[in-house]
Amino acid sequence: MKIFRVTASMFILFILSFQLAAAPPPDEVIDIGLIGLDTSHCIAYTKMLNDPDNPNRVPGATITAAFPGGSPDIPSSIDRLPGYRKELEENWGIEIMESIPELISAVDAIILTSVDGRTHLEQVRPVFEAGMRVFIDKPLAAKLDEVNAIIDLSRETGTPFFSASSLRFFPGITKLKNKEEYGSIISVDAFSPAGLEPHHTDLYWYGIHGVETLYALMGTGCKQVTRIFNDDGEVVVGLWGDGRISTFRGIRRGPHPYGARVVTDEGVYTSDPIDGSLYRALLVETVKFLKGGKPPVTIEEMREVFSFMTAAQKSSDQGGIPVSM
Repeated sequence: MKIFRVTASMFILFILSFQLAAAPPPDEVIDIGLIGLDTSHCIAYTKMLNDPDNPNRVPGATITAAFPGGSPDIPSSIDRLPGYRKELEENWGIEIMESIPELISAVDAIILTSVDGRTHLEQVRPVFEAGMRVFIDKPLAAKLDEVNAIIDLSRETGTPFFSASSLRFFPGITKLKNKEEYGSIISVDAFSPAGLEPHHTDLYWYGIHGVETLYALMGTGCKQVTRIFNDDGEVVVGLWGDGRISTFRGIRRGPHPYGARVVTDEGVYTSDPIDGSLYRALLVETVKFLKGGKPPVTIEEMREVFSFMTAAQKSSDQGGIPVSM
């Protein structure tokens, strides 16, 4: 058994070394394939990557092919897919493939944009097995055991990936942590829309945007979660191991803003309003990663984000009691 474990580890290291060696030159334009044409993200990403006149253009990659996917039991998936597919085919010349293996054979890397997190494990399996890098759009999965299965499969095949909300990289958010004049963060009150979808753990579906904002600013280390929930919205309180307390407010009634209010040892600051460049910073990080760079979010942080949202669900399911992570 000991010999097998060493051999498996050496094999994974060999694959990783091969992937790093095979990374394209920085100035090379790679071909990206989309899996899932049932979200507006596939249109937004294509415009930013493929249109040379787009003011928010991200160079270095072009979307060239796609596999449609779609989930018949989610109206926001199946009802939107035909229109997005038509726009990509007719306006952008995207080649539509009949299967994921066929797509893999035609591109250099994958962006998985299927809106339904339940489909992600099976859709990403052949991508990992082919050793192809992939960005998995939110949500990574629909339940925590599926999140862990994706992480395990990535490790078993030695294929790196990452998953994130675009809010994590939005400059109006990141500057609150990265600019020295704002000081050290004591607490964060993050907020976003938090629409629900019955096939997903509540916050995975849309509240993830605000939870990712929270983690982009606070970092990992949350130990306890408490959630107060009703139809209009919710407040989730997280207690970090170093004693800091922060919150996520999910909004389901009234205006649906995104952002954060940060308390530091220098003052209190609010993030800039979201603007038309929302996806640009995410795509910059994605292209760097797909071309051989380091994942911009660690597996440990990705796992904790979903553990936080799962603990919030358990808290409200039990009447709002604190739940350990």
